[in-house]
Amino acid sequence: MSEFTLNAQARNDLGKGASRRLRRNANLIPAVIYGGNKEPASISLENREVARLLLNDAAFSSILTLNIDGKKESVLIKDLQRHPAKSFVLHADFIRVIAGQKLTTLVPVVLLNEDSCVGVKLGGGDIFRLATEIEVTCLPKDLPDAIEVDMANIEVGQIVHLDEITAPKGVEFVALSHDNNIAVASVQAARVNVEVDEDQDQPAEAAEGETEAEEK
Repeated sequence: MSEFTLNAQARNDLGKGASRRLRRNANLIPAVIYGGNKEPASISLENREVARLLLNDAAFSSILTLNIDGKKESVLIKDLQRHPAKSFVLHADFIRVIAGQKLTTLVPVVLLNEDSCVGVKLGGGDIFRLATEIEVTCLPKDLPDAIEVDMANIEVGQIVHLDEITAPKGVEFVALSHDNNIAVASVQAARVNVEVDEDQDQPAEAAEGETEAEEK
């Protein structure tokens, strides 16, 4: 499990106007922490720290440590509100993580052995990722960075479903608990583009007419 830390400050100045002032005047991002049988807590984060954190895709599915005025909270990213045109973060929501209490979150899918896949090397097929994330339930200590799918022995036309993947120790797939055996990846035959020779594609009568015209 990856470890990430963000420094934060508690804030009492709430509302849209206050949030705008934070972003414009202090280059801070307003955020809220929910859950864990506690009241929601309003905080602010350094814009630079958040931007640096989000460069690592693992941060989206990892437990983060928020250092709030010297007090630490373990959280997961619940939601990020971004600027519609510039994509920088306007607001963040976090959910508290409690040791010994199961959590539910999305974990990215990582495909292994794509280059040595039977369906690619011998069958000339292409690999398709059908699910980019899988929802899991587990204790915080068991949260994986990713769900790995071994593609080495997958042949052309074969689909890998969720029940064919071995879940990491202590991890359950939420979809299977709802009898939803989702497709995760597949190998399909490569598409072939056929170029048509325009001369060969003409009807016989037209070709004969052209020949007669040339002779005249």
